[in-house]
This record gives sequence, structure tokens and C-alpha cells, in this order.
Amino acid sequence: MATHQTTERIPDAPSVPPSAGSNAHTPAVPVAKAAQPPRLALVDGLRLAAALFVAAFHFLGTTNPAVLGESPKEFSYLVHRAALYGWLGVEMFFLISGYVICMSAWGRSPGQFAVSRISRLFPAYWFVILLIVVRIAIIPMQTGDIYSVIHPRVVLSNLTMFPGPLKVGLLDGVAWTLDVEARFYLLMAVVLKFGATYHRMMTFCTVWLVAAFITHSTQNKLLDQFTLSAYAGYFIAGVAVYLMCRFGQNMMLWFLLGMAWAYQLSVLQLRVNFHPATSHTHKTVSWTLCALLVTGFLTVLMMASLGPLRRIRWRWLVTAGALTYPFYLVHMSIGVPLAKGLTRRVPELGPWGTLIVTMTAMLLLSYGIYRWVEKPMSKWFRRNLMKGLKPKEKPKFAL
Repeated sequence: MATHQTTERIPDAPSVPPSAGSNAHTPAVPVAKAAQPPRLALVDGLRLAAALFVAAFHFLGTTNPAVLGESPKEFSYLVHRAALYGWLGVEMFFLISGYVICMSAWGRSPGQFAVSRISRLFPAYWFVILLIVVRIAIIPMQTGDIYSVIHPRVVLSNLTMFPGPLKVGLLDGVAWTLDVEARFYLLMAVVLKFGATYHRMMTFCTVWLVAAFITHSTQNKLLDQFTLSAYAGYFIAGVAVYLMCRFGQNMMLWFLLGMAWAYQLSVLQLRVNFHPATSHTHKTVSWTLCALLVTGFLTVLMMASLGPLRRIRWRWLVTAGALTYPFYLVHMSIGVPLAKGLTRRVPELGPWGTLIVTMTAMLLLSYGIYRWVEKPMSKWFRRNLMKGLKPKEKPKFAL
């Protein structure tokens, strides 16, 4: 899942015009530079928590004994039942994204916003895709034609981050969420073209929510490519919470948040329908429990940005947030094959031992990707992409 900076920002103070009796020629008094606003550390922690929920779903929500040597349903039934709801971590990512993308986009031009997203997402993603290709080539897990799996066309399509529209399979199974995020970024860039203000953002969210209602009722697939009707409520709710944080709470924002959340919980059934509660049956997980879980997550996000939890300043949460994106990318594509390999070669570890070793390895790999790939490459990307926003025109030569 895509990750973001979560630095809290202070609303811009309105300028005060000079009074009638003031001296217009009075020298301005230098104003001290404002201190860097504190980071909302708990929001960073919530991002990693969402990624761990998704990982729990992929490792413990399955009944496939090949991953951990034994079906989670057999060695820990209650944990397995809880992990069936781990896919809600994706919904939580979208909610957080609405909040932090609105915050990070504020005051930027569309070009600056694009630079920030490209430099943030692509370096780690490209590295993981190449890592997956190497893993498949050296230790193939599939039984079919390996060359067709890592065919150059497949690899190049995946490097765009959007293989789905190109009718190519995903090398990293979780990357479908990046496509959803990118569509949200595109909508946000349209707002930034006119400049992000409170009223424009409110208008944007209102129009988007109405369009999502229409798309859902008409089942228009083309319109759904832009309205993201299955997830729009999460993004809009996140934006509403950020606007509360920046401009203060008011009835309009609460109404927008309430309508977005009511809509989202209504269409949540579409996602529930794809997640069976037990194998080989048509019974799905509980909509009621899913609704309670995502609403609880929304409540924690609001407490972390508007309530008492915003005072939490634990530095390890910031580090946890930095590991979220690479961990999300590798936990399934690299972690599942690793767990299967450990199960075959070191069976004495047992299911829990295999899971602990795998998760520890994925967290260490995530830190390595963040420290030696994402962090330096993002800076290099940002610096050079920014130059492209204002290129210097070369002297013209006569022919």
C-alpha cells in the first residue's frame, strides 16, 4: 500500500490589515521562524498495523497447509477466525490515505504533487518487482512455464505499476491497491490545479460522493474507473477528518463525514461477498463485525489527529510507519515463498516458528529497502524530477 508523510500541519493564520491609525511606514518586525509542527506518530503506527492485518490474512486467514506446514484452522482456530478479517487492513489504508494525501498535497501544484508521489512510490516498488523476478528465476514456485511468468512484457507492464489496464497479471499480488490509490491521486491533482482551499475540497468531496452514489446505482463500469465507488467513502472520510484537523470541527464537516461513512458501510457488502467465512461454502464473513472494525479504526484515526492520542510522540512509531510500504510490498510476494521453503526444509520450526522467522525476515528486508533503496533513491528522484518542472530553455540554433 502506498505510504505517506504524516507531519501535522498548522492552519495558515489569516493576515490582519493595518488599522486606520497605524503608521504605514513602520518597519516590519522580524518574525521568528515557526517551529516544525510535531509529527502525528500514531498515524504512522496505524499504517503498519493495517499492513500487519493484511499479512495476517495472507498467512493465517488461509487454510492452505503448504504455507506454514499445517492449516491455521487446525493449529489455532480462533486466530484463524480473527485473521479472516485481516483484509480490512486494505480498507484502513484507503481511509488513512484520504487523510494524509490531503495533508501532503495542500499548498502544492499538480506538478509538485506528482513529483512527491512518483519519488515516494516507484523506487521501492521497482526494486521489489526486480527482487520478485530474481526470486522466480532462481527458486520458481510455479509448476508452469516460468519464462511466461517473467516474460519481458510481463515485467515491463508491472514496472509501470498498472499492469491491470494492460491486461497483464500482477507479479506482486497486493499491488492492485496501488492502482486504486493512483486514481485517487489523479482526482486530487484536478483539485490542486485550481488550488486547494477549504471550500474547493468540500465541493470536490461532495461531487465525488454524489458521483459514487450514481455509479453504484447504475453499475456504470466506465464511470467507476474514476469514482471508485467501492472505496470512495474511505477517501472522503479521511479528507473530512483532515479538514477538521486543519480548520476545526463544524456541522458541515460532520455531515460530510457521516454521509460518506453511511455510504461506505452500505457498499461494504460488495467486499464482504468476496471473503468466505469457511472453505467450500457460500457463507461470508460478518458484515456487522466488518462495519464495527472499520468504524473503530476511523475512531482511532480521529483520536490520533483530533483527540488525546495526538500527543503520543513515540519515535518507534515513526520508524514503523517508514517500514509500512516496503513491508506491504514484500510480505506476500517474498514472504509466502520463504514460509513455504522453511516448511519444507526446516519442518522442526513448526507453524508458529515459521511465521515468526518469516515476519522477522520481512521486517528486516523492509528496513533494508527503506534505508538503502527507498530513502536515497526518493531524494534523487525528487531532486531531478523537480528540475523537470522548470527546465531551462536551450539557445536556439539557426538551420
